[in-house]
Amino acid sequence: MNSFKTWIAAALLSLAFMYGSASAAGFEMSVGLWNQDPNGDISYKALSALDKLSVKDDLMYDEDTKVFGRMKIDAPGVFPGIYLMATPMKFSGKGSKNVTFKFGNVTFSGDVPFSSELELDHYDIGLYYGIPGLKTATRGVLNMDLGIDARIIDFKARITGQDSITELVISESESVTVPIPMLYLGIQVKPFKFLAIEGEGRGIAYSSGNQYYDIIGRVKLKPLGPVFAAVGYRYEKVKFDEYDVIADVNFGGLFGEAGVEF
Repeated sequence: MNSFKTWIAAALLSLAFMYGSASAAGFEMSVGLWNQDPNGDISYKALSALDKLSVKDDLMYDEDTKVFGRMKIDAPGVFPGIYLMATPMKFSGKGSKNVTFKFGNVTFSGDVPFSSELELDHYDIGLYYGIPGLKTATRGVLNMDLGIDARIIDFKARITGQDSITELVISESESVTVPIPMLYLGIQVKPFKFLAIEGEGRGIAYSSGNQYYDIIGRVKLKPLGPVFAAVGYRYEKVKFDEYDVIADVNFGGLFGEAGVEF
């Protein structure tokens, strides 16, 4: 899995340098902190509803703050713009469930404490085009981007507990990588040179009720030259059933970021 992450990082950097060397019409890069508040449930090889684990009530996950980064490059001419984003997401805690449940091939006894980790790191590679003439017609006040986004989810889950009879340590884990194609919509409203209001939406719904939505809203201020600071809110809804893993979770919270824009 580490080699996979290395491959993704190399691919993103290669794309960035390729577009950067093509006399990009616009460039934006930022790093921020997102306060992620998890809700929902997960299961692995579940046989009944009792095997579902609530991230709040059973796993006892609380909100956490993680670093994220993004890069956006507006390409000239017929080339599409490119949007790169990396969003780490990891939770851990000590919990318990009042009934016996299965996670994978291991059975955990009810009311016996266990520890767990859940990781949902994801990486985005998006291509987009601005609506022709809109920015010019509105004198730079309004712009809208439409495109496609490839999101790669690096899912990992582990539960470690104790056998109620032998008192031996028992553990089960699963790790899968799920690529998800999504549609992308971006809107930028810039009433003043130093102020911009932006919205982004990524989403898809496909077979077996699987769906993924990611909505971002931000207010951006440019107090000095190309430097900007922004605050906003981000909400993600994830529902998928892949490789015996069922996840129906959502994450929402405020974020802040700082970066440069040319």
